[in-house]
Amino acid sequence: MAELLSKEQYKELATKLKFPTQAFINGEFRDALSGNTFATTNPATGELLANIAAGNSDDVDLAVKAAKEAFEDGRWSKLAPAARKHILLDFAQLLEDNAHELAVLESLDSGKPVSECQNVDVPETIHTLRWHAELIDKIYDFSAPTGAGAVTMVVREAIGVVGLVLPWNFPLLMLAWKISPSLAAGCSIVVKPAKETTLTALRVAELAHQAGIPAGVFNIVPGGGREVGEPIGRHMDISAVSFTGSTDTGRLFLKYAAESNIKRVVLELGGKNPAVVMNDVEDLDEVAQYLVAGAFWNMGENCSASSRLIVHKDVKDALLERVKVHVRDWQLGDPLDPANRLGAMVSKSHFEKVRSYLEHAVEQQLNVVEGGNTRDGVFIEPTVVDGVQAGSKLFVEEIFGPVLSVTTFDTLDQAIALANDTVYGLAASAYTSNLRNALRLSREIRAGIVTVNCFGEGDASTPFGGYGESGFGGRDKSQWAHDQYTELKTIWINAS
Repeated sequence: MAELLSKEQYKELATKLKFPTQAFINGEFRDALSGNTFATTNPATGELLANIAAGNSDDVDLAVKAAKEAFEDGRWSKLAPAARKHILLDFAQLLEDNAHELAVLESLDSGKPVSECQNVDVPETIHTLRWHAELIDKIYDFSAPTGAGAVTMVVREAIGVVGLVLPWNFPLLMLAWKISPSLAAGCSIVVKPAKETTLTALRVAELAHQAGIPAGVFNIVPGGGREVGEPIGRHMDISAVSFTGSTDTGRLFLKYAAESNIKRVVLELGGKNPAVVMNDVEDLDEVAQYLVAGAFWNMGENCSASSRLIVHKDVKDALLERVKVHVRDWQLGDPLDPANRLGAMVSKSHFEKVRSYLEHAVEQQLNVVEGGNTRDGVFIEPTVVDGVQAGSKLFVEEIFGPVLSVTTFDTLDQAIALANDTVYGLAASAYTSNLRNALRLSREIRAGIVTVNCFGEGDASTPFGGYGESGFGGRDKSQWAHDQYTELKTIWINAS
């Protein structure tokens, strides 16, 4: 992990950066075929950072053509697993060598605190790439027990050209979650970064090429959802799409697949994640620290954020007092100041969306325990709202901002029912000192990830994804992520 710089050093580095602005197709930067561009700005200041090539279906066609040619001639797909591993490890080292630059790019483009980028996003991006690279020559295929009359092999083969469509909340890390297993499997890829956060993806593609990933294997087409995302979803030469983003957009990718080549679709979507706190917890202060981190990390712009506190009525007041104390440790302000743990909302439109929930809380005369204010039209204080009822707007809707709703319960059965009262099922947390309660909560809450007495998402070795409207078709991270980028083939050889 690279050491944090000072605010002054980050500011100076920001002035010296050269922003990548073109699409990256077939091993080179190039303008969009239309010549069109779109502006990308620093959400914390409104300052124009760069004008980025605005791709469309023609650019997607060009990128897919290059990716298909690269896949079919085997320049990457037919390399020995150890050879791909060696190149990916060199790629990871280049990311580490440029860690400060990537952290500042990420912070400027997304409004994320540079300390989070430097301490979490960049090192986790590098770790993810290395983890999947090391896995390449450690996944074994199978031989079936068919008897002496035949030799049967069950083997994995790279699925082909893959479309990877990214969200704006973790631009680098979500890029790593998708490119690492797909490249490890031998696929060629066409990446669409979120329009709000394009810069780091373009820089990473450049470093990938520098590391030795052949031309045509790693392509980036910036642009909007209709102009780039839909053509990727409908393209007849793309064999799979992995998308992270909103549930509504995820539904569209299922439609695009159905109306084109029935391509594989993997979706990682929204969440409205419960944190259940029983009245038998031993250390309310520790629970409060986890709750604050779970709710406000990355400004709450996190699909696995602990956005619903479901707390036993006997400990609610004492717990909220401790939550208020720990919220004050989360300083809000200039993302390039490493002392700040909370930055800006990613865009003005998203700021307005999150602010509307604060206004709703006031209109409904709910108890705003902490926060509730905004600053400079881009910053939102970490906010805790008590008295939120099941079925209400704050209980049901994914806010995707620094807002924690609080709902009480009397019995364990009520807690489980409240936790499951959602169309989502991505993540959950349970806090209890009773083993039986821990087992019931972790097994009966319908979510893809359940943490007990902590907040987290596991690590690179554990799968990430959810139930219900939180996901479909596969998992990110872990060895299971490789499955979505490979086909399973049975080879039966007659030996009689």
